[in-house]
Amino acid sequence: MKKVISTTKAPAAIGPYSQAIQVENFVYASGQIPIDPATGVLVEGGIKEQTRQSLLNVQAILKEVGLTMGNVVKTTVFIADMNDFADMNAVYAEFFSEPYPARSAVAVKTLPKGALVEIEVVAAM
Repeated sequence: MKKVISTTKAPAAIGPYSQAIQVENFVYASGQIPIDPATGVLVEGGIKEQTRQSLLNVQAILKEVGLTMGNVVKTTVFIADMNDFADMNAVYAEFFSEPYPARSAVAVKTLPKGALVEIEVVAAM
């Protein structure tokens, strides 16, 4: 059975999707772009600031069901420019510790609202 996960501490869905869905012992979080949930606006700055906000949004969703970034088993990072990979990775490393989750990183042509990065996760309870 699916359970919808929602929090006001992360941006509201901007389309026909949920912030996250829990199925049994897994939480599947939708991709988070760097929108400040307090303002509804993309954060200012470059890839570092945008990566940090995207991960803070992920963190808020997980917290809603009592999870932390340590529960994340898989991430997918969508990045608009692979030249930003090292800076994104430096911020990403601040949010995770060993054993690190599995990860895919994919360069994409464009992201919603012109974001530089979008991050989705799967977490185990």
